[in-house]
Amino acid sequence: MPSHQEDRDSIDFQQYWLILQRRWLLIAVVMGSVIGLTGLITFIQKPIYEAQGKLLFNKQNNVSSLTGLSEQVGQLSGVTSLSNPLDTEAEVISSNAIVQKTITHFQLKNKTGQPLTIDAFLKQLKLKSIRGTDVMSLSYRSTNPQQATGVINFLMADYLENNIRTNRASATAAREFLSKQLPDVEERVVVAEVALRQFKEKNSVVALDEEAKTGVERLSDLSNQITKAQAALADVKSRSLALQRELKANTQQAVDLNFLSQSRSVQQVLSEYQKVQDQLAVERTRFQNQHPTIINLMSKEQALKEQLKRRVAKTLNSSQVVPEQNLQIGELKQTLTANLVQSEVERLGLENQVGVLTKEFSRFHARLGDIPRLQQKQQQLERQQQIARATYEEMLKRLQEVQVVENQNVGNARIVSEARVPKKAISPQIPLNLALGGFLGMILAVGTALMLESVDKSVKTVEEANKLLRYPLLGIIPLYTEKDTEGSEQNLELPVLNNPFSPVNAAFEMLVANLGFTVSDKTLKVIVVTSSIPAEGKSYIAANLAVATAQMGRRVLLVDADMRHPRQQKIWKLPNIVGLSNVLVAQTELQTTAQEAVINVELLTAGTIPPNPVALLDSQRMASLITEAAKDYDFIIIDTPPVCMFADAMILGKLADGILLVVRSGVVKSTVATATKTLLEQSQQRVLGMVVNGEIGGSSYGYYSSYYYEKNGSATSRRNKSKLLAQ
Repeated sequence: MPSHQEDRDSIDFQQYWLILQRRWLLIAVVMGSVIGLTGLITFIQKPIYEAQGKLLFNKQNNVSSLTGLSEQVGQLSGVTSLSNPLDTEAEVISSNAIVQKTITHFQLKNKTGQPLTIDAFLKQLKLKSIRGTDVMSLSYRSTNPQQATGVINFLMADYLENNIRTNRASATAAREFLSKQLPDVEERVVVAEVALRQFKEKNSVVALDEEAKTGVERLSDLSNQITKAQAALADVKSRSLALQRELKANTQQAVDLNFLSQSRSVQQVLSEYQKVQDQLAVERTRFQNQHPTIINLMSKEQALKEQLKRRVAKTLNSSQVVPEQNLQIGELKQTLTANLVQSEVERLGLENQVGVLTKEFSRFHARLGDIPRLQQKQQQLERQQQIARATYEEMLKRLQEVQVVENQNVGNARIVSEARVPKKAISPQIPLNLALGGFLGMILAVGTALMLESVDKSVKTVEEANKLLRYPLLGIIPLYTEKDTEGSEQNLELPVLNNPFSPVNAAFEMLVANLGFTVSDKTLKVIVVTSSIPAEGKSYIAANLAVATAQMGRRVLLVDADMRHPRQQKIWKLPNIVGLSNVLVAQTELQTTAQEAVINVELLTAGTIPPNPVALLDSQRMASLITEAAKDYDFIIIDTPPVCMFADAMILGKLADGILLVVRSGVVKSTVATATKTLLEQSQQRVLGMVVNGEIGGSSYGYYSSYYYEKNGSATSRRNKSKLLAQ
């Protein structure tokens, strides 16, 4: 399979080579024209010179890099991640303002003498960043080398001046903006500080973090104290209840009894009252109730009793009645009463302590619960204060830096290489232009040849003829030319006769041999030679086929049946006074009309051109003529008109053993060849095969020619042999 592909590729290459051979004159004309035009344009073109300078760009200028102001003034940076700062600066250099200033300064003009436009200037200007560096190359082309140098140097200087001016303008604008905004920012700082101070004063805030930490510890301590106090209070309450049960009095009563027992005024009155009672009891034993002594003692008793009540009420600050037996208690009861009073005092103290501790705990707990809100508010106020202060400090710092930058004369670029006057022109490059012209000419020439070849629908190769007609290929006749004595080239009508050792002769010998194989049931004696259209060389093939057959010792009759445009008499240079037409109308006989052309070849010319050749050819006389001639001659060749134009060949084909179809490469169209095949098939002609005429190159027959030349010495021997055969 690969070998088949290689063979097909080789055939395609050979086909293209044959196309180039056929179109060599057109290719030569196109290539010569393009190369000539290229050379003409190259030599009449004025030399063009190119001056080149280089700029080095810094990401930050010197001052901004020292002051840290690069983020605001003079920084080379892109707006997006895809932008290139050097490309941006290139656009600035090629801006209308700078370019127009350069054009005006040098009074640049175009070819017509008009002021040079910005677009025309930019076409001559080239800006290119050097890869891997921060250097930009600027070049300008002009027919004047001094002008090109001046333009580049002026352009770089003007750009640097514009760059410095732009940076200073940016610094001035920044200073004015900062000076205007600074008072407002300072006022915001003061407002933030006042708000924070008022917040701390209102909420008694010193250090919330420390306060929260201390508050948690204090809450824990208060909780412990409350627990202890509550435990002590419970113990005191238990003792008080026990004492109250023992005394059978409540706490207030016990206190009152204790106060009464310890009150001298009450006890004195009580003592006297008791004495009077004792005395009254003694006297009643002696006297009756109506006795003055008894009455006096009873009055005294009553007075003391009233006085005792008053003393008790005064002591207790109360009008309640206290039994007399309770006005004076024993030592044990007094001790119990004192203990009850002490327990009650302790209870009151502990209750008060628990209350105070509980209030303190609640206050601290509420404060701790409020601390997160206070912290949030404080942090917010502190953050506002910090932002305002940081903004103020930053703007104050920037203002000072901008003031420094504004007074400096700096830029982002500097010249690292000034343009020098070029000594050598960059254009035109004669060798390169001519090489390109030759390459372009070759492309155009080959393209033109291939285009014409694709437009040309003629049958160009043997392969195409085989694909279209599908008739047996009996021979390939190469194109033959030979120089005459004056050195010019001319087509020879009888190369088989004049040069029997040429490749053409070998081709006709092969044709004769192949014709012998076309008919197997009988001997081939009568053939009709025709073509699709004129100019395919059917008469040429018929004449040389007759000579080649005669050279094999056979007696040949060549009949020129093309009575519309006869050619055989011109090929053989014989008279055409009488011929085939005269024989068919019985004006003469074949034996007396046929002329000897060479040894074993007799020619029957067309004769007088009749008004209706088809009627003569389609007559019984024509059939009888062929039958009679077949008895006297070994081989009969009938030259007929083209198939697609006249019916002569198809009429005579019925009388002959077969038709030999002549195909001329580059002459017959594919459509015409197809039509010829259709006509022959429809008329049921027996086509022996086809012979391809006029093939360029001669294929394998060239080997035969060179081989024979080596055997026979020189061209002189060839000519001598041809003369002998012609005699």
